Amino acid sequence: MDYSPGLAIATALFEISVAVWAIRGPGNRSIIRTTAAILVFLASYQLVEVSVCANSAAAGFLPRLAFIAVTWLPPLGLLLIAKLQRPRSRMAYGNAYSMLAAAAGIVIWIVLDRGFVSSSVCSTLFAHYTNPMPRFALYSGFYWLGLLGMIVHSGYGVKTCRDPHRRHLLSQVLVGTLAFVLPSLIVSSYVRPAEGALPSVMCHFALIFALFLTRLIYLERRPAEEEQTPAVAHSG
Repeated sequence: MDYSPGLAIATALFEISVAVWAIRGPGNRSIIRTTAAILVFLASYQLVEVSVCANSAAAGFLPRLAFIAVTWLPPLGLLLIAKLQRPRSRMAYGNAYSMLAAAAGIVIWIVLDRGFVSSSVCSTLFAHYTNPMPRFALYSGFYWLGLLGMIVHSGYGVKTCRDPHRRHLLSQVLVGTLAFVLPSLIVSSYVRPAEGALPSVMCHFALIFALFLTRLIYLERRPAEEEQTPAVAHSG
């Protein structure tokens, strides 16, 4: 079946809309901006995939751009978790900054390595990328280490965080990460059209993660909005 871009476009529009809504509202700016950045990179992958699948035979640099977009997601997720943890964790920040530095190196590698993606084929909802070994093994190791770190650090934060509000936000990251990673693994392993399309499958299921990030932003904004409401009513 031909690739249908509708889901990817709708997902990207939702993620961009939430990012704009987040940036333009109240709340801890560092938390809001990091969350918005994750949403923008998620949306970027969706839009790049649509462009790739519009003419996969002449996609050029676009398949590599898709991997560049998703490269930043685990490091930014770790950074968000580090910012949420209370008390502040040097280990969480150290792991986040280490992954960000590794991501920068990987992006340079992908830009320079024209053979990082040798071909791309699109069918129905998914894009299938062919990545020569050992390139993809190294990239996958980095990516899965980042996702595992997100699960471990957010889980630890939910258990130990002394701030109830921050603990609630950390739970959104933990459940959201599990809710898109586990279904992605199941679908890519047992659903035939999705076999060999794990990066694409994960980014589509990441809509679930985006929904949890949306709730995180709402929870972060709510106290500030509640403080503003009485002041507006009094001035009226």
